[in-house]
Amino acid sequence: MPEVHILAGSKSDEEIVSRIAKKLEEKGITFKIDYVSAHREPERAREIVKSSDAQVFIAVAGLSAALPGFVASLTAKPVIGVPVKGKNSTLDGLDALLSMVQMPNGVPVACVGINAAENAALLAERILKACK
Repeated sequence: MPEVHILAGSKSDEEIVSRIAKKLEEKGITFKIDYVSAHREPERAREIVKSSDAQVFIAVAGLSAALPGFVASLTAKPVIGVPVKGKNSTLDGLDALLSMVQMPNGVPVACVGINAAENAALLAERILKACK
């Protein structure tokens, strides 16, 4: 059973995902990775989240960055959002950042800085330690 489930909205986020995975490996934390879009594959995303045994989710997304909020709406487990400065972002990732931090009441998403992959992994580690 993975401790952390990393979800990314697109294969274009692969570099950020690999940095998260590397840091989790360094810390001895087990993880699973899935690429799924909240916009293009909502039913698949729902199934992945609902069937996951992970204790923490890390959701990586750019542009409108719906994935972290979508995941948080489906689970009571902690969700860490990683906003990505995508190649199509005219706002240098601020669009993704604001989409994550401006969640409505009842849909909490922890959010790290733009492209801050390592901080997401370190925050997941702290959450896991606090739950033990």
